[in-house]
Amino acid sequence: MALATGRGGYARVVSSFALAASLLATFSAGLQAQTARITAYEGARLIDGKGGAPVENAVVVVDGAKILAAGPSASVAVPAGAARVNLAGKTMMPMIIDAHVHLSQSRDGIVRDLKRRAWFGVSAVMSAGTDKYENLDLRAKVEPGSATFKSAGRGITMPEPGRITVPHWINNEAEGRKAVEDLAANKVDIVKVWVDNRDGQFKKVTPEIYTAIIDEAHKRGLRVMAHIFDQEDGKGLIKAGVDILAHGIRDRDIDDEMVAVFKSRPNVVLTPNLPERGVKVDMSWMKAGLPADEFAKLEAQNVDSPKLAAFHAIQARNLAKLNAAGVKIALATDGNRPWGPHDEMEDMVLAGMTPMQVLLASTRNSAAAMDLKDQGTIEAGKSADLLVLDGNPLDDIKNTRRISAVVLRGEAVDRTKAP
Repeated sequence: MALATGRGGYARVVSSFALAASLLATFSAGLQAQTARITAYEGARLIDGKGGAPVENAVVVVDGAKILAAGPSASVAVPAGAARVNLAGKTMMPMIIDAHVHLSQSRDGIVRDLKRRAWFGVSAVMSAGTDKYENLDLRAKVEPGSATFKSAGRGITMPEPGRITVPHWINNEAEGRKAVEDLAANKVDIVKVWVDNRDGQFKKVTPEIYTAIIDEAHKRGLRVMAHIFDQEDGKGLIKAGVDILAHGIRDRDIDDEMVAVFKSRPNVVLTPNLPERGVKVDMSWMKAGLPADEFAKLEAQNVDSPKLAAFHAIQARNLAKLNAAGVKIALATDGNRPWGPHDEMEDMVLAGMTPMQVLLASTRNSAAAMDLKDQGTIEAGKSADLLVLDGNPLDDIKNTRRISAVVLRGEAVDRTKAP
């Protein structure tokens, strides 16, 4: 499944939560025609995204679009007159945040992409370098039931004839700095640079050029995300001051020096973007969220592939090694798959991360990577972005797919029909 969310500061009126029959049953009498601004979600197991043990029989009090209080029922006072929603038997966690996607090119497509992500439980996305400047105003036009949209605008790469032409194509340091100047003028959220020769097809951004890009970006108060493939580029980029590595090392199993370089820059974030596992998997869980033709196409591609399995295994081993070394890891999926975070979370667990580590990577860590200060955890003052599940993802990470309800910026997302 894929997730989505959005942000906004509008006041909330709890009108009736007229959702699907299953959702109505979940919220029972707590969702009668109410006009209370304050709502208390009671009785669920709470995984708050801060890293501590789950809280059984928790209460989360929401005031409009913000969380007023969260914690054990014995220690959280519910204001008089608040609407009360019974979530006994459910698990509640922060909505998922995807720190690397590529949204549609059209405005209508972007709007739909953001709504589809919210349907799958995703509250925010970072679109990484393939967005036209004229669409960046959509970041401020957050609609109900839509994920927050952050963007790197037009990324930076060496010329890649035959590929997408939205990114800045550059040839030297001066052009790299000029591209950053252009990005800053258009108020992007981060700078994206591709450091990859695409299997030898093109020239690769050199260390001198990417060092200039990183320097110029930092001078302008912008962080830098770098797409990588090779281990040596990963080492060079970290030494040059990159902030986020998009993709794990893919050309080989990492060596001890790579681990040491990561440790020398403890604030660098890795977004693994694990590839397909190369094995046939059960996709039935996502069927309700996709058009029939889209699901059929995915199923047709759902086959065993030893080549893909070997490619995935390199990256899974590298993720396990870096996770064991304490590297900061955030969830990212690449591409435009609204259900993708749920697949990625399962793959991260299969690679050796614990379910709790994956949940933190998918919420708190991704929020930090995207500089979303009011998202990623369930605590007082944060955006009321709540993912209610029918199972406990600490028992089985695939339980993030068993979505009972999504509350985004304090409003229930209508999941009776996928966008």
